[in-house]
Order: sequence, then structure tokens, then C-alpha cells
Amino acid sequence: MKKEVFQNSKELGEAAAAFCQVIINKAIDQNGSARIVLATGASQLDTIRSLIKADVDWNRVEVFNLDEYVGLPESHKASFRKYLNEEFVDHVDPKAVHLVDGEGDVETKIKKLSATLVERPVDLALIGIGENTHIAFNDPPADFETQEPYIIVKLDEACKRQQVREGWFDKIEDVPETAVTMSVNRIMESKVILSCVPFKVKAEAVKSTLENPVTNKIPATILKTHPDWTLFLDVDSASMLS
Repeated sequence: MKKEVFQNSKELGEAAAAFCQVIINKAIDQNGSARIVLATGASQLDTIRSLIKADVDWNRVEVFNLDEYVGLPESHKASFRKYLNEEFVDHVDPKAVHLVDGEGDVETKIKKLSATLVERPVDLALIGIGENTHIAFNDPPADFETQEPYIIVKLDEACKRQQVREGWFDKIEDVPETAVTMSVNRIMESKVILSCVPFKVKAEAVKSTLENPVTNKIPATILKTHPDWTLFLDVDSASMLS
């Protein structure tokens, strides 16, 4: 594990974009193309907005997203498809974009997306850490055993409260009960993982992740077992570390 602490989220995002640029361009040089996974949410905005300015031939990059609510239309402000299209895809025109669609025949869509994901390795995955220490929508206690690439999960109350607090939903009753998420094992198959985790509200989750043994009750602890995991914090999110 490598860890760096920056002054604020903007500085963190700029450093993350520089980090990603190196990894992506190396993959393109070696394989002719690259595959990346992008996290979403309020904590990822500065990283995404810096990443679109990176010196990368995006026409040679395939993009996957981590998760999406079941039954939520793309027009909803909380939709991660909407988020990624507006904040990233529309700015860089990637080679291919594979987004999680939680509407309609979800099971069939998951199977198709999973088959596409496992065709080739992911070169770089941006994986945030939630306030409840979830990675993607793998809330505690997370399933560390399943080998399925994408799964349907039930969202816990802490996760729902975070979505309301960040302004994606007006009240907790509006948050969908379930979501599609990339599984823990599939996340861990990525060659390189970068976690960008700014803001004071993430300080306790960061402390729990780094100062506890690996357990599915603190899902982000699994990241410590990855051979190439880098954690970017700001001074606020790092404020509770020993």
C-alpha cells in the first residue's frame, strides 16, 4: 500500500489525474488500449474533473462504472450513468463505455456487462471508500466470496443516509432499496487500484480501514491485500489517523 496526504480535495484530484495518466498511457503503450473503472459520488468530482484534462488518448480507453441503483432512471440526479456521462464521457469520447443499467431486465443486463468485463483485465480501478467503509455498493458485511463480476445488493441504512446527506435524494425513503455493484473479488482483480478519499466525513472510515484487520464488516480493509493499492487522502480525511 502507498498513501499520500494532500492539502485539499482539489490538490488530491490533480495528483490523482497525474497518477492515472501514467498508468493509462503505460497500458496503451503495452497493449494498444486500456481499461479503467471509475468511481462516482461527491468525493470523486475533483478527481474526475481533473482526469478529463489528462494527456491521454481517450479513444483507446474503455470505461466501466462500478454501480447503479436498481430501478432509478438515468434522468434522476442520483443516477451514476447520468453522473459519468455528464462529468466524464461527454468530455473525452472514450473508445467504449460500459455503464451499469439498473432498469428493466436487470439480470440479463448484468450477465451481458459481466461477460464484457471479464474479457480482458482492468488496468486501473478508481475505488472510493464510503462513510460506512463500503467499496462500490458492497456495504458491510460485504460478500468477499462471490466470484460473480456484478451482483445485486441491498443497501444499508448508513449508505442511504450518506446519499441523502450529499444531496442526491431528498429523504431516506427515496433511496432505492437495492443496487447493482461490481463485486469485491472483481474489484480486486484490477491491476492497479487508486482510492481517492477526501473530506472530513470520511475520516472515521479511513481510520477504520487502515487500523483494523481485514474483515467484511469493514469492506475497504480488503484493499490492503491488493499488491498495487494507492490511497490518496486530504488533511481532513487523514485527521483521525494515529
